[in-house]
Amino acid sequence: MIRPFAGKLALAAGVAISIPFLASPANAAGAPAPLVVPDSALHAMSTTVGGAKPQPSTRTVTHFFRTAVNPLAATTFGFNMVGQDPALLRSTTITVDVTPLNVNVGGATFNGTDILQPTLNSPVFTNNDYTSTQFVSDPAVANGHTTGGTLSPGNPSNQLEDATMRSQFNEQGTSYHLLLTTVVHPAITIDVPNPQGTLIQTARGVVAGDVDATWWSTRIQNLNNSLSYADPTHLQLYLTDNVMLFTMDNPLSCCVIGFHGASEVVGHGTGSGHGNGNQPIQTFAWASYVTPGFFNPQRAWTLQDIDPLSHEISEWADDPFINNFVQPWTSPAIAPVCSNVLETGDPVVGVGFTKETNTFRQGPTPNGTQVADGFYHPEDEALLPWFMRLNPSPAQINQGGTNGRYTFMADLNPFPVFHAAPPACPA
Repeated sequence: MIRPFAGKLALAAGVAISIPFLASPANAAGAPAPLVVPDSALHAMSTTVGGAKPQPSTRTVTHFFRTAVNPLAATTFGFNMVGQDPALLRSTTITVDVTPLNVNVGGATFNGTDILQPTLNSPVFTNNDYTSTQFVSDPAVANGHTTGGTLSPGNPSNQLEDATMRSQFNEQGTSYHLLLTTVVHPAITIDVPNPQGTLIQTARGVVAGDVDATWWSTRIQNLNNSLSYADPTHLQLYLTDNVMLFTMDNPLSCCVIGFHGASEVVGHGTGSGHGNGNQPIQTFAWASYVTPGFFNPQRAWTLQDIDPLSHEISEWADDPFINNFVQPWTSPAIAPVCSNVLETGDPVVGVGFTKETNTFRQGPTPNGTQVADGFYHPEDEALLPWFMRLNPSPAQINQGGTNGRYTFMADLNPFPVFHAAPPACPA
């Protein structure tokens, strides 16, 4: 099921803005003219693929099970998350098998190998100081961002997801960790046939590969089942450079820029009905790197570089098997739609912050617009207490010292709905 990722993001003043995703091709000489698409027609989206129910004997990523009571719904919800129970104060390291994908589509080539090193150098996989941040999203101002400030005290040298999980469970400064270590595998080339793929071009003259979402998700699942190094205890991660997905068989219904998934497997098969429910479960994710200026920077400043990857890694960690359901919620990112899944990136899409210097692709867009700012742009993430409507939140105290924390950015998130437990989703 494809669900909205960022169709409309409401401004603080109540105005809605579209969030476009753009891209630049490599080796595009001789390619057919791309479809010209206005920014208003481009909406960033995400999806999940598959899903599985782990059993006690299941072989998969290290994970723990907990329950939480939602006082608004008077209901106890159960959830699986990656790592070990934070109460144990242990450190867990998950191996991430990284496979860059070189994609030929619409007569152009988009090489995942081009963005491999910038991704490995990003906050997703390197240690950074999360006690503060330089800049944060603010869609109420012309350039879409403003000066940052205090972010997450107690996380002075951490990977992004480690800092987020420690903040979520109020374990910053303790021995609890969720760490990622990478093993890079040779690139795989994918040829996208017509009509499963084409090129699109935006008002700034930037071109993206545009691929059918159903075709692409099937292709990724087939890779999971065929790669000799696929290991259910690892996360399989596929990286592309500016490859977007379209839905509803319409290249102009764009753009999905990442997903995560899970599937039961026997060996490298596609699953079996004869494993008594104890088949190994492979978790996986795909995300595209986004060059600055692919979208209108005044409308969607944070949606660049590793923002999609940070979104998918956070959602994988908090919902690895696509089976964590909660009381329905909505947010400015998906309104008026309501969702009942614990997908931590969806509520806050379009909101993020800067961390670590980024020197990759910091030049102007093809039309000469200078939009790069020299940083990586992780996405903010909604935390478990927000989904559980806990008041006050037991997560790390926020910068203002009240209510606890409902997203990783806490008070730096510009939307009031993330500064307290949200109300029930409208019927």
